[in-house]
Amino acid sequence: MLKKGAYIRRRFPPSYPERQTRYKKGKSKRQNHIIFVLFLNFEFQKSQQCVSVKMEASSLPIDSCSKEHQKIYRDWFNIADSDRDGRVTGNDATKFFAMSKLSRQELKQIWAIADSKRQGYLGLKEFIVAMQLISWAQAGHEITFDILKSSGKLQITNFSDLENIGLPAMEGVDALAAKKKDFATNGVHDINGSNHHQVPASAKWFTSKSSKKVVSQFLFALGGIPPSAVTSVVDGLKRLYIEKLKPLESTYRFNDFVSPSLTNSDFDAKPMVMLLGQYSTGKTTFIKHLLQCDYPGAHIGPEPTTDRFVVVMSGPDERSIPGNTIAVQADLPFGGLTTFGGAFLSKFECSQMPHPLLDQITFVDTPGVLSGEKQRTQRSYDFTGVISWFAAKCDLILLLFDPHKLDISDEFKRVISCLRGNDDKIRVVLNKAHQVDTQQLMRVYGALMWSLGKVLNTPEVVRVYIGSFNDKQINEADVDQLGQDLFEKEQDDLLKDLLDIPRKACDRRINEFVKRARAAKINAYIVSHLKKEMPSMMGKAKAQQRLIDNLQDEFAKVQREYHLPPGDFPSVEHYREVLNNYNIDKFEKLKPKLVQAVDDMLGYEIPELLKNFRNPYE
Repeated sequence: MLKKGAYIRRRFPPSYPERQTRYKKGKSKRQNHIIFVLFLNFEFQKSQQCVSVKMEASSLPIDSCSKEHQKIYRDWFNIADSDRDGRVTGNDATKFFAMSKLSRQELKQIWAIADSKRQGYLGLKEFIVAMQLISWAQAGHEITFDILKSSGKLQITNFSDLENIGLPAMEGVDALAAKKKDFATNGVHDINGSNHHQVPASAKWFTSKSSKKVVSQFLFALGGIPPSAVTSVVDGLKRLYIEKLKPLESTYRFNDFVSPSLTNSDFDAKPMVMLLGQYSTGKTTFIKHLLQCDYPGAHIGPEPTTDRFVVVMSGPDERSIPGNTIAVQADLPFGGLTTFGGAFLSKFECSQMPHPLLDQITFVDTPGVLSGEKQRTQRSYDFTGVISWFAAKCDLILLLFDPHKLDISDEFKRVISCLRGNDDKIRVVLNKAHQVDTQQLMRVYGALMWSLGKVLNTPEVVRVYIGSFNDKQINEADVDQLGQDLFEKEQDDLLKDLLDIPRKACDRRINEFVKRARAAKINAYIVSHLKKEMPSMMGKAKAQQRLIDNLQDEFAKVQREYHLPPGDFPSVEHYREVLNNYNIDKFEKLKPKLVQAVDDMLGYEIPELLKNFRNPYE
């Protein structure tokens, strides 16, 4: 016969203190088990990926030194890379570069040039550049940014002056190399006791859905992603996103209202340039002009030839990949386009080809904006929604105009208006300017500026480039000397803008990350405010409809309550459309801890991250 106490314990669930006691007893066992399982999985992945990483490093396009020097530089790189993750960070560099006996000021300049993208580390290619610059400085030459010079064609970096320079004098490097060789002979594979090139840890932070729960438990058990796993600015942003920003986004449905959740490929993607314009303004020809060759799937003509979105990017060979295929590739940042449906994906493709410019920049060629009902009815997908999605991802947006088609239709105006929030990325190109004489060009320029002033709601004057970006040589007989000089200077300015994109990519990524964090905070305030305005018992349907109808007033209340800038608020119409599909009563109340975590990230952790990965000689 059961005792009374035992009967009660079986009949009723355990009390909260009892549950806490049981949880604490088993917590350490569960944590140890999770850590052990993930450690085994991590070691297995390292062993599987070791060979591929070595092959990737050995296939880098390093053309500025001999193969013999490349082999020596690889050995030196392995010595300098203390943690064997394929990256030489600031601490590694200061120790290794000290063997050159150069001054701190010279090494500061060398790091700044080698790490021109401000990633916070040197890969193998950047390390070789740094070694060549050290040799250049040891030969008595001054280290300046003029070394990064471009020729007549568009090139990212041209180290023609460094091609025949010898190896730098690094005091003690031979002894380190010999020591490493002895360790390898005796069965220890390197000085630091590691025998693998590790894939950066951040690649494993964004996992598949099946393992997200286990990984989140693992990170919770360790108190978050360890700082030692962060070896670059981008890695730091990934860590902050997973630990600080993503919980706020998930709680208040940021991916439904504003933007889909970020993935690993979103952080690692190359800079993108999108070209917009009405049909036959020269968008495809502009890309062809920069590449100095055709790319797969390019169609050029006076009629609306480009009927699909084409992403032109680097690849091992020339081929076109259909949209449905490219959207499911995890290593490319186009997974979010699946939300626009199969109708759009059938009008989306990726054009790949090997090209030095595409190694640094990806171009997005768009269909020409049609006029009238064709723009809305004959396109079976949300055209402006797709443009808005690409605008948020791109680093530069070029609006192309034809001097004979300066009128901005209502459809094109809607497309430009969907670029709201990305005004700093917009540049205007007046293409085919050789088709008018100098006097007409002045009138055309004035008319274009007047039209843009009515469309772009900004007090600043937008930058307009004038030129003829054509793959064919301009007939000098059709253009006077003044026009020829103007076109050349304008083209140089535009090419400089494009050259700066890879160098500013990391800064742009930080800027977009901060912008996203602020948008997530505002979204949390809006959603939690709407939840607070809902009644607790009766009349929920009427209250929800009233809130949706008066959404503009609710935005104003949130703005006043939290002292937020009015210009940072999202589109009322878009929110109203999304809210119609939700039950506001199911939303979460405001959780101050989540908001405070994002505030701490913006106020302290991001500045600290930039400080940790700045030039190590500053």
